[in-house]
Amino acid sequence: MNLPMQVLVIGGTGTVGRQIAKTALDAGHKVRCIVRTPRKASFLQEWGCEITQGNLLDPESLDYSLEGIDAVIDAATSRPDDPRSVYETDWEGKLNLYKACDRKGIKRVVFLSLLNAKRYRNVPLMDIKYCTENLLESSNLDYTILQGAAFMQGVINQFAIPVLETQTVWISSTPAEIAYMNTQDMARFAVAALQRPQTIRKSFPVVGPKAWKADEVVALCEKASNKSAKKVLRVSKFLIELGQKILSFFEFTLTIAERLAFSEVSGGGNQLDAPMDQTYEAFDLDPTKTSNLEDYIREYYSIIIKRMRELNVDVDKEEKKRAPF
Repeated sequence: MNLPMQVLVIGGTGTVGRQIAKTALDAGHKVRCIVRTPRKASFLQEWGCEITQGNLLDPESLDYSLEGIDAVIDAATSRPDDPRSVYETDWEGKLNLYKACDRKGIKRVVFLSLLNAKRYRNVPLMDIKYCTENLLESSNLDYTILQGAAFMQGVINQFAIPVLETQTVWISSTPAEIAYMNTQDMARFAVAALQRPQTIRKSFPVVGPKAWKADEVVALCEKASNKSAKKVLRVSKFLIELGQKILSFFEFTLTIAERLAFSEVSGGGNQLDAPMDQTYEAFDLDPTKTSNLEDYIREYYSIIIKRMRELNVDVDKEEKKRAPF
């Protein structure tokens, strides 16, 4: 019998964090989320989560948030609009979090990392994920590491909206083949880990059913929306690297350069995919229930086009980003 736990979700207002919080609630767990701005987390309270105000860079707030907690699910990643370096917001935050877990005697931790982080140590976000994995492996914590690739929700801004609006789609000249996963499916793995002792002190790839080329995703969006992109422009790796180097000269654009460096992962031509048989077995989850990109895109367009027809006007971009949830 699986007993309910008191779970602290880090990054609960994020795209995947909110899905983890909801999935944990649906599984019968009590969920607490630490957030920097409580007014932006009212939807979490409406779902039934307890909210505490805090910050990974504030150790005292972590001690308070961890009081009475049985397990931590860490889905936190710095936001694109954060003016600080990811080495400050992510790495220092991880050090504070896991030191606080040790102080409070909390052993069970689930950490959302990225696939092939070791291969891309020169990319700041990947370097931090790799170092955090090493930190956990050298600790006494009962960790489970989930190594994801990319989420289907990111396809909306990059491909689906430009195609719907007959705009230009920009892709790398050497795009990676990416096994996109729905955030809801990632949440199922994160919550399932809490009740699966065989996942303790192990790392698992957690990716979608198929690796997609950028051209294939564009074609899928065009077919589902019955519209065509204005054009597909390919940006060379050289231009991306040049832009990164130029931006890195200026401190105020450093975070932009750090994020631009991630293009080496998504546009480096390597496949972001991994076998999932052992992962499904370890987590006791049914692979046939995992979302596929075709259905996800079709559902997105069906919702948007239906709204457009009902209103007889185009919906704004923010509305398009929110659907499907």
